[in-house]
Amino acid sequence: MAKLLWQPSEERIKSTNMYRFMMFINERYQKKFTEYASLYQWSIDNIPDFWASMWEFAEIRASRPYTQVVDDVTKMPGAKWFQGAELNFAENLLRYRDDRIALIFKREDQDPIRMTYRELYDEVARVAAPLKAAGVKAGDRVAGFMPNMPQTIIAMLAATSLGATWSSCSPDFGIKGVLDRFGQIKPKVLFTANGYSFKGKKFDSLGRVSDILKEIPSVEKVIVVPYTEPEPDINRLPKAVDYNEFKSKGTPPEIDFKQLPADHPLYIMFTSGTTGLPKCMVQSAGGILVHHTKELMLHADLKREDTIFYFTTCGWMMWNWLTSSLSVGATLVLFDGNPFHPGPGALWRMAQDEKITIFGTSAGYIAAIQNAGVTPGKTYDLTPLKAVLSTGSPLSIEGFEYIYREVKQDLQLASISGGSDINGCFAGGNPMGPVYAGELQCRDLAMKVEAFDENGKPVINQQGELVCTAPSPSMPIYFWDDPDGKKYHAAYFDVYPNIWRHGDFIEINDRGGVVIYGRSDATLNPGGVRIGTAEIYRQVEGMDEIEDSLVVGQDWKGDVRVILFVKMAAGSALTDDLKNKIRTTLRQNASPRHVPAKIIETPAVPYTLNMKKVELAVKKVIEGKPVLNKDALSNPEALDFYSDLKELQED
Repeated sequence: MAKLLWQPSEERIKSTNMYRFMMFINERYQKKFTEYASLYQWSIDNIPDFWASMWEFAEIRASRPYTQVVDDVTKMPGAKWFQGAELNFAENLLRYRDDRIALIFKREDQDPIRMTYRELYDEVARVAAPLKAAGVKAGDRVAGFMPNMPQTIIAMLAATSLGATWSSCSPDFGIKGVLDRFGQIKPKVLFTANGYSFKGKKFDSLGRVSDILKEIPSVEKVIVVPYTEPEPDINRLPKAVDYNEFKSKGTPPEIDFKQLPADHPLYIMFTSGTTGLPKCMVQSAGGILVHHTKELMLHADLKREDTIFYFTTCGWMMWNWLTSSLSVGATLVLFDGNPFHPGPGALWRMAQDEKITIFGTSAGYIAAIQNAGVTPGKTYDLTPLKAVLSTGSPLSIEGFEYIYREVKQDLQLASISGGSDINGCFAGGNPMGPVYAGELQCRDLAMKVEAFDENGKPVINQQGELVCTAPSPSMPIYFWDDPDGKKYHAAYFDVYPNIWRHGDFIEINDRGGVVIYGRSDATLNPGGVRIGTAEIYRQVEGMDEIEDSLVVGQDWKGDVRVILFVKMAAGSALTDDLKNKIRTTLRQNASPRHVPAKIIETPAVPYTLNMKKVELAVKKVIEGKPVLNKDALSNPEALDFYSDLKELQED
């Protein structure tokens, strides 16, 4: 039985947006829901009614109303959402134009910069007008190669106010990584900063941008934001203009928000691309807007008075998700740099200083501060903090317990799971419900998520494939350069026709909680028994001697054997005694199937830029196969260790 870590008070439950929404549904449909489980069941049984209600509850602004919520709720892919509606995504995010703080920007080595909602609107207007004059129109692509700074959000809002489609990459991407993404979508305009800061060092971006432009002739204008120096030399870039020169001067104009169908392309998101060319997933303005407002307002309990932070780059979907918080009128905290600079408590000091109420990060970051001995609750005043969100990979039971022990006892810890594919979550937080160690609190409203066994049958209290058996508005409308839909179909629908197979291995329990066991395509199959890698990480990374680990399955003599790589904590060594301790722990706390055939010390575990372990890339290296897109990794050099390992050639 999982350990209960937190239960919201009755007063807190009744103060949540989720409770208010439940009362809204009760009144509208003559229901008597009192808890989440019945509301969830109603939402998946009545998908059109749910999304119609969410549209109204979130006060989506549309110049024309929709005539139909969804044309066919049994069709996937290809369901059409909110047909007849016309709206503009940026207009919904810029509905507030007052003196409340919209953005707080903190660079790792500078004091915060603040921008009000009024200032944000004016700045977007000053960028949108010259973009329009430059010929940017609906359907054009505008790309950002930018740090997580206000100008990135401003550029996105300016572009989407015109109906352009936005896509972004973090500036720590290598040239090939950028070309693999932007080269496919052929942007008309590129926004870039002159550089970025990391661990106190400044890195130039313009040299790489120069090389990138040689390969992407579609770019007609490059807008350079001065960042690491006030007046960067942009002469080496053809078609470049300084951001401050580009903006319109004088009184800011009113923004003419282009009204477009709800299924107009808003974002192009990319898969991580560690095993091939990234897929370009096109998502709609109406779909993303209503999906994000559901997650932010209901599952994250975001309100106008909140200050929300997510540790992310502009190359991860959590940036898009965070940005949609503007539609609620909350204050967004943007951070650029290394979260351990100048010390491991940097983000928690920021949380204290900015009175952050919702703190979002990755499971990898939580593990890192736990290993570093950071005690945020003892060191900083976190009185305003009401929720911690974690995603990117499964959060271990020890990670859950660490947050309640060392951060704060009275808060909602929401481990959330979804993907760039849907720009959101399948399962996540419920501010009305309890938190159990190692569990996501719930399946998200209107997400018809199930765990399928080997026979494609739904199971409870048993591990299975994460599937979604009904469409949702934020699923891609199509993949870029995929006219017959083959890429899209192959990505999700080849295994179960008309059912989305996400590629995660999960368990749904009796009370509605969800446990994520890692990628199902990285699932281990020793003796034909499926094992999620997260089950091993949960045990191994709780040991003081081990800083990090990575598990892969190696094809061996007609079967699969489990290989465990461990990165040792400072001052520890991988002795025979420790290997025996690891094996015993896994045998007792997991199963004999989880015990690795080999335990090998590694100097580094490779990660994507979004802090996800790349098990599949390591497996490819072990098998002597090429890894096609190392630019998607934050530390591609780490892969070198795994090539031609003698231990893997032996019994």
